Amino acid sequence: MTVFRSNKQIYVQVIDDLKGVTLASASSRIKEIAENSNVNKTEQARLVGQLAAKRALEKGVNEVVFDRNGYLYHGRIKALADAAREGGLKF
Repeated sequence: MTVFRSNKQIYVQVIDDLKGVTLASASSRIKEIAENSNVNKTEQARLVGQLAAKRALEKGVNEVVFDRNGYLYHGRIKALADAAREGGLKF
């Protein structure tokens, strides 16, 4: 599970490294999340984490390795990871 964070958006992908394919993905640009203009970026990250967990579990993935791509583990990255854990992913 790899995360990319820009100044305005956050993206997450669940990747099978052996096959080199993306199994599930989510981002703050998805219509349901992007239309919520009254939530801050940390709340958006939490919603993305929940959606990523839901999509990964639908594909049969329940355990992942969390790759934060060098970002510090706080703020939006921590909110996304905590929400993914609450959604059922183990890492």
